[in-house]
Amino acid sequence: MRPPAALAFALIGYLALAICGLGVTSLVTGREVIDAPGAGQVPGIVGMATSVALVGLVLWIVLRAGRPSYLAAIVVAIMAFLGYIVGLCIGAVFAGTDVALLGAAIDSFVLSWFAVVLAVSGAVAGWVAVALVRTRSTRPRWPWESDEDE
Repeated sequence: MRPPAALAFALIGYLALAICGLGVTSLVTGREVIDAPGAGQVPGIVGMATSVALVGLVLWIVLRAGRPSYLAAIVVAIMAFLGYIVGLCIGAVFAGTDVALLGAAIDSFVLSWFAVVLAVSGAVAGWVAVALVRTRSTRPRWPWESDEDE
């Protein structure tokens, strides 16, 4: 698969997996993803947008290599987490959140299962993107299709 297509699939998959994972973790633990009363939705939205943008940038750089390494999944996981934290800070500033409340929210996020879920989602997306580029397979074929069509 070509790198731009692999990048698109990986980013869509990352966004879906991260949102689903954060929601299920919130449901299971009974905690809010961002524990900052009065902050609203802006910090979470900006955090996820920044995380997706940073994951996309890292994957674009990695996938342009001739044969990307699967170790890039670790870098993508770290950047997914850091991008969310940076976006959370930026979003909290735009939302007018108190600095002490922002610090507590970041501390609560970093030391929770939500951070693990976000990092694992990034690692999965990174691994899948590299696998899509490195795999040299063709489309599925029925037994009656011949190789002469190509």
